[in-house]
Amino acid sequence: MAPPTQKSEHAFRTIGELAAELGLPQHILRYWETRFPQLRPLQRAGNRRYYRPADVALARRINKLLNEDGYTIKGVQQLLARGDADDPAATSISPAAGSPPPPETPSSPFPVEALREIRRSLADALAEAEV
Repeated sequence: MAPPTQKSEHAFRTIGELAAELGLPQHILRYWETRFPQLRPLQRAGNRRYYRPADVALARRINKLLNEDGYTIKGVQQLLARGDADDPAATSISPAAGSPPPPETPSSPFPVEALREIRRSLADALAEAEV
């Protein structure tokens, strides 16, 4: 991952800066813009994107829900539509740390907790393989 930027927390971020901060490719952020209407960075000349501090916070939250907490795109869309994901306390604790698991979406063929257990097993196996 790239070193953190020296910008203020209140400064606008380019798509490259935000992608580097989140450890994601830029095309993922562009894709999220198509799936989450709440994520709307400013676009200036040449369609250059500038993420405001609120956009940065939302992108961090989406990233955490998708890549750490195991939500699907549809699950995060539902959280954002209900306003649940706007509360940092609701999303700051991962399910493994004691909060209830995220609701299962009707399109999910597997129970979320079973998938989390598989993820933990794989993480343990990878950790053992690195040693």
